Amino acid sequence: MVELFDGTTHTLGVFGRGGAGVAVDVGSVRHPDAMIGGMDLYPAIDLRGGQCVRLYQGDFAQETVYGDDPVAQARLFADAGAAWIHVVDLDAARTGEPVNRPVIASIADAVGAPVQTGGGVRDDESVEALLESGVSRVVVGTAALERPDWAAGLADRYPGKVALGLDVRDREVAVRGWVEGSGRQLAEVAAEFDGAGFAAFIVTQINVDGAGTGPDLPLYTELLETLETDVIASGGVGSAAHLRALAALGADTKPLFGAIVGKALYDGSLTIDEALAAAQSE
Repeated sequence: MVELFDGTTHTLGVFGRGGAGVAVDVGSVRHPDAMIGGMDLYPAIDLRGGQCVRLYQGDFAQETVYGDDPVAQARLFADAGAAWIHVVDLDAARTGEPVNRPVIASIADAVGAPVQTGGGVRDDESVEALLESGVSRVVVGTAALERPDWAAGLADRYPGKVALGLDVRDREVAVRGWVEGSGRQLAEVAAEFDGAGFAAFIVTQINVDGAGTGPDLPLYTELLETLETDVIASGGVGSAAHLRALAALGADTKPLFGAIVGKALYDGSLTIDEALAAAQSE
């Protein structure tokens, strides 16, 4: 803990292999802006081999490791005031093997904020195991496209606890950890599942994910205008201005339900305090 010149106390998280990395200001205790209206901020923790990593545009060959203690990272985000923690099991998304499930359970047990997690969730056992471990919301993706009735049944059995992940490259929905294209367009898939009872659609624009060049605002505008289901945006956020632009969407329809932010919080482009404040702007 360090006290800054303005009298506030902040925690510094150190990211990098073996703890040798960049000290990132993750903010003070419970952020006041997290308690008021606006869209929720979902700080992201992507897991591969038990480490906190980020992929560039979903490319497993372009991986950056930011830390080897994802539980500590989740605590830092939660203590700073994040209303949710978003966790992705990249290994399970790619192979279907839930190798990071014990880490996810430890995160859910360690933080006060609810945890949303996805990656390789393709059967009832996976959903039940994650919910029993303390996870508050499970994200299904590939399996939902392959077995839509099964996915809709999950949403019905676990109201508010199942979200649908729709990862798109351009406008085509990608599957199996973004490795394959489904051959189906986002508008078609979203319309099929709209009204099925999912807690939200988590829509990731792969083209800008990890780039920090800005989110695909036209994409989310279109979804907000056509869907009943709430939408969480993911991909491209690199600044507070990007989050403010997302928060301003839906003035004539409905606002975004939330926004997921990953790399910008790790590389110093954005502090958690800045991100929380921007997500609450209107």
